[in-house]
Amino acid sequence: MSALKKAKSFKKSKPGTYLSIGSALFGAVSVAKQVKKARSENDKLQLVDAVVSAAAIVTTVALLVRELKRMGDDDVLAD
Repeated sequence: MSALKKAKSFKKSKPGTYLSIGSALFGAVSVAKQVKKARSENDKLQLVDAVVSAAAIVTTVALLVRELKRMGDDDVLAD
């Protein structure tokens, strides 16, 4: 199997999805710093950018969690 096929299959696996969630949440740290800086500088445009970035992270994590549920992983955000 080629490296590209291995990477694609890993990305669609449970461990790959967990890694993607972790990466997205790691981006939240950067957004939090951006919000703090925007507030301290009273920069509304930078604050809007941070809010939009945060919304993108939330959406990404929600999509990834939904994908995990579709894979049959019952222990993720159990209902």
